[in-house]
Amino acid sequence: SSVLQRDLRIAQRGPSPQAAVAGAAAASAMAIDMAHTAYMLVCTALVQLMTPGLAFFYGGLVSDQSVLTMMMQSFVSMGVASIMWYLVVFSLCFGESWGFFGSPATFGAMNNVFSSQELMKDGEAVVEGIPGLLFAAYQGMFAVITPALMTGCFADRFRFKPYLLFVALWLVVVYAPWCHWVWGGGFL
Repeated sequence: SSVLQRDLRIAQRGPSPQAAVAGAAAASAMAIDMAHTAYMLVCTALVQLMTPGLAFFYGGLVSDQSVLTMMMQSFVSMGVASIMWYLVVFSLCFGESWGFFGSPATFGAMNNVFSSQELMKDGEAVVEGIPGLLFAAYQGMFAVITPALMTGCFADRFRFKPYLLFVALWLVVVYAPWCHWVWGGGFL
């Protein structure tokens, strides 16, 4: 409450001339486009809805006793991939290049990823016009749906614990390098 009151008093006084110049320079260098941001939010939500839709689709293709298992695998894929994406996989995909992978230190645990600034790598915007956190969320939805898509090919053939291990290893060993090679500044 006291912090909000202090910020309100500062806002009412207006910025100092130095802050106004610095703010204008920063705004021109890193302008977040509201239309791009709104569009990407909608796209992120639609991609996120693909995983439950896929769970229901795969649940309809298997026998009655396997419906919950198939649906659970898709939803658990969403949880495991989201946690791993936050901790390390985003950085392995889009971090500074270490050859096959991105550096886990660049964006590990969403370090240097902000909701009000573009995602910056090597002094350049990775994607212009949208916040870095939105870019990470959008790309993360594809990391979520990809292992869930594979559950259809081994329906009724995988136990649950090995499936969790498979998803975790697959994201690090297969998804992260390919994503880095194609979109993260790798060699493809």
